[in-house]
Amino acid sequence: MGSEGEVSMHVRGDGVAVITVSNPPANVLNIKVLSELKAKYNEAMERDDVKAVVLTGGGGKFSSGLDINLMQDIQRTGDNSFLAEISGDLINLVEDSKKPSIAAIQGYALGGGLEMAMGCCARVATPGTKLGLPELTLGVIPGHGGTQRLPRLIGVSKAVEMLLTSKPIMSEEGEKLGLIDAIASSEELLDVSSNLALDIVESRRPRLFSLLRNDKLGSIQETKEILEAIRQEVKETTAAQTMPQKMACLDVIEEGITFGGHSGILKEEKVFKELVLSTTAKALVHVFCGQRATSQVRGVTDAGLKPRPIEKVGVVGAGLMGSGITTALILSNFHVVLKELNSEYLQKGIKKIEANLQGLVMKGKLDENGVKKALSFLKGASDYSEFKNVDLVIEAVVEDLSLKQTIFEEIEKACPPHCILASGTSGIDLNEIGERTSSQDRIVGAHFFSPAHIMPLLEIVRTEKTSTQVLLDLMTVGKAIKKVPLIVGNSPGFAVNRTFSPYFQGPYLLADLGVDIFGIDSVICAFGLSMGPFQLHDVTGYGLAITFAKEMAAAFPDRTFQSPLHELMLRHGRQGKSNGKGYYTFEKGSKPKPDYSVLPIVEESRRITNLIDKVNPISISDQEIVEMVFFPVVNEACRVMEDGVLAQASELDVASVLGMNFPSHLGGIIFWADTIGAKYIYTSLSKWWALYGNFFRPSKLLEERAMKGIPLGAPIEA
Repeated sequence: MGSEGEVSMHVRGDGVAVITVSNPPANVLNIKVLSELKAKYNEAMERDDVKAVVLTGGGGKFSSGLDINLMQDIQRTGDNSFLAEISGDLINLVEDSKKPSIAAIQGYALGGGLEMAMGCCARVATPGTKLGLPELTLGVIPGHGGTQRLPRLIGVSKAVEMLLTSKPIMSEEGEKLGLIDAIASSEELLDVSSNLALDIVESRRPRLFSLLRNDKLGSIQETKEILEAIRQEVKETTAAQTMPQKMACLDVIEEGITFGGHSGILKEEKVFKELVLSTTAKALVHVFCGQRATSQVRGVTDAGLKPRPIEKVGVVGAGLMGSGITTALILSNFHVVLKELNSEYLQKGIKKIEANLQGLVMKGKLDENGVKKALSFLKGASDYSEFKNVDLVIEAVVEDLSLKQTIFEEIEKACPPHCILASGTSGIDLNEIGERTSSQDRIVGAHFFSPAHIMPLLEIVRTEKTSTQVLLDLMTVGKAIKKVPLIVGNSPGFAVNRTFSPYFQGPYLLADLGVDIFGIDSVICAFGLSMGPFQLHDVTGYGLAITFAKEMAAAFPDRTFQSPLHELMLRHGRQGKSNGKGYYTFEKGSKPKPDYSVLPIVEESRRITNLIDKVNPISISDQEIVEMVFFPVVNEACRVMEDGVLAQASELDVASVLGMNFPSHLGGIIFWADTIGAKYIYTSLSKWWALYGNFFRPSKLLEERAMKGIPLGAPIEA
């Protein structure tokens, strides 16, 4: 079989031309692939020995869709004309050409890959093949017919669900819905597809054009009513403001239903061109590409090393974090020995793990067989006898330096000499944790975010002595348990907690200045976080907040604000969610409600800090609340970058989204700051510094970037 570039064509003896896209690892559709695909199609149409075409992908995959780099190029240059011409014309060529085309799909067909397949007159897939249109997660809509062909193949309701949620379906469901015409094994895929193509050529089966079908649509009036009901649902959520692509997608679908598929295609192309240049799309593409880039770390992934096999893991501590980490590991088939002080604590930990797994069952992400399988990888222990053959140990006890030092002495003796010794600390200096050992090259931080089996970020904390092999091995484990591993420096609070430490101080400063605490939470939720800082501390507990505040105050005494409010809450018998009494009341079966009886305690805090000017009490807008809460976070992010805790700003953006739930449609903390401008942020902080003290003092990097007009996301010169 002759090949040229990434697209090849082979004409079988039965007259079916098999055109194969081979662009590993995911067969993405870049300009070169699209151009060659178009050329091969034209050649197949002209050749007398070709009766029909089967379109497929090499390496067991069809295509993951359009190359994300093309979207970045469009966003950088503003020019998207080349894309519509090549890909739009190509799909029209596939659908309308004189010879029929069948898509032979295995692995996955996503985004532009599925749009290409829907341009074919039939689709054959292997079992377990993933089919989806995830474009809305990137702030755009499908740009090559997806909004028009999918409803015609599977019906409007299911098509809208797939589009708005971006959730893929499997080929088995696709066959029931009508998206897939036949299921075949990977060995028989090409033969079944070729036979289907010949059936169409020889009129044993009708040739169907996806864009002209209306048998799944129902009446125009019925369809409009379905779309209007969904539109109202979207309007009732924050998605209407934060995800304009959802409403745009519904409008484009309705255009095609009302005026026909070709009219819908024209509107889709126009709306795609507008959305791809929107701030939301730029932000979401930035986070997506930043997340992908974390898998390549200079000096680690390019060091010529191979990851060592990690088969058995020891976890020390079965509390909230230890049980969450263990859950994540056993779900990914790692054998885990979970150690606790005694059988009582151990059983409590195992019950937490079982509850974590049942929580996933309730969400439809796991079945009972999956629970049994996961638990089969777990073994409990109350001593270190089972640690003699572990490859990795993760210490997950409370934030007590002395206790951690003792544990590290013990595990160094109990574990084999190749074993990685990881601490789950959220901010204690790893050099101090491991100072009593002689294995500093094996010591590393593995900072998970709670709940550890759900939150996707894993901070891998390196010391000056941590070996490159250890970093590579832990990155590999992180990916295996479906985390995004991010290598950071050994600094107080590491990258994420340090960056966001002002987020846990600023709202309390505002409260002590007289701003309503429930108003602050409401504004922060409207900004895009799932809950405000006061409700968050109700959930996570005041004890942790007090400990963290003291750690940050010890590390950065020149710029930390400590409010007495948490300690006052504890003194008044309020413990947050754990006893149902915090800033909010917590009752089973209902959402947390503001508890206005807490206001006298807030007043007591204000009297102690004595920040309020009784003559001119503070009065600020919602926008100023957002700025006074998040500009100090931007400021600390600048210091984190300046200190070299992270390699680049995009890593901090990814970390802020995945670790702190910063709104992804804003692109992460630094991307968002650059949409506002360093100068405005610097000027605002300077004003508040003069009024309210050092908490707002601008960092050197922020000042420098503001004065020179350089984006905060630009690389820092060595």
